[in-house]
Amino acid sequence: MSLKTLLMPAISQRLLSRETLRQQRVKAERSRLQQGLRHQVHYFHQVDDPYSALVAAALPHWLARFDVDLVPHVVSPPDDSAAPQRDKLVAYSRKDAQRLAGHLGLAYDDHGAQPSPEAVAQATRALVGAIDGRHFVPAAADLSRALWAKPAVGPAMQPLGAGLTLASQSATTAHVAESNALRLRLGHYLGATFFYGGEWYWGLDRLHHLDARLIELGAQRDGVNQPLFPLTPDLGAKSPPRPAGASPAIDFFFSLRSPYSAIVAPRIFELARSNGARVKLRYLLPMVMRGLPVPRAKRLYISRDAAREAYVHGTPFGRLNDPVGRPTERGLALIPLAEQQGQGQAYILSFMQGVWSQGIDAGSDSGLRKIAERASLDWAAAQAALQDDNWRKAAEKNRTDLFALGLWGVPSFHVGTCAVWGQDRLWAVQDEISKR
Repeated sequence: MSLKTLLMPAISQRLLSRETLRQQRVKAERSRLQQGLRHQVHYFHQVDDPYSALVAAALPHWLARFDVDLVPHVVSPPDDSAAPQRDKLVAYSRKDAQRLAGHLGLAYDDHGAQPSPEAVAQATRALVGAIDGRHFVPAAADLSRALWAKPAVGPAMQPLGAGLTLASQSATTAHVAESNALRLRLGHYLGATFFYGGEWYWGLDRLHHLDARLIELGAQRDGVNQPLFPLTPDLGAKSPPRPAGASPAIDFFFSLRSPYSAIVAPRIFELARSNGARVKLRYLLPMVMRGLPVPRAKRLYISRDAAREAYVHGTPFGRLNDPVGRPTERGLALIPLAEQQGQGQAYILSFMQGVWSQGIDAGSDSGLRKIAERASLDWAAAQAALQDDNWRKAAEKNRTDLFALGLWGVPSFHVGTCAVWGQDRLWAVQDEISKR
């Protein structure tokens, strides 16, 4: 056992604990008060990003609820290392933004195409000019609405110049470069992101965390007592279970090394049980084990964000022992055995709990044996299963099937005509089941 494997659980438990987060927030607030500063929220807007368009539509309503100073920045799309499947990301983002807009009651229409480069360039200059003119919020809402209302081309953007001062190209280039550098220095890589007091919040999906923090600090305006977009409960998870087979099967695409897969596994299994649906376990090798890089900023944000999400859903998380490499391969090798014995879900829950909240080293025999046996798997049979690598074929088929759905990341879900990515999209899975 390596020194890293020995130390990682204790270190990660401290770094990702709720108490550490609370202390960081207390320190940030103390520093703000000592400097006599108002609550200052940095917002990073990506013009050709539909999630940024949704944020722009919500910003006027959000600022009406909180007494904060918004500091806007216009940024570029993420680097290739943070978006390894860019074409799929772009296409999926539009569809998902339309789904999310409907869920939150916002206006957005996916017309199946990105705005033209000319339209994006002009909107970028207009937004940088609006920042200089101190009217970014209304300009961002209007520009985003027009930019995404129909496939935008250069001439279609001309009316947006009315009343707005376009920044020069040199000033725009300088602003975007400075904003990109600030975003990187503060530790993120995406647009539609908020930064407040040392903490990042991505898009409208994570705004409830920021809202709850500001409410706790007393930064809300009179009459505000909850987030603008409260966390959506996992619909159906608390309802009486329906009989088995009452709903279509749910494909659950996951990785044993994905923290988001770990925190959603118990919830998707419970949602399926409540709806009488079968869950098909569609396991994949982690991205990094398929040769795809994961930047440091992305790794750190995902870990911290997963810890926040796990907390609000009541899922143990944080004392982790990264299963990258051999631990994941050994873990995957036992899934076929677990499914043959009717213990597939029990084994996945045992593995995820073991490596993501209990610090178990799944690369060791003692660690994997504990994981297997508490899922009622015979260790002798498990040892034999470790010699069979047919799981690799299944993992590759699951990857190609996921790509065929227009998805690439985990966790993802497919039921009926609905294919969604993210542990925060179980409401979409429930909606699809309810329609049927």
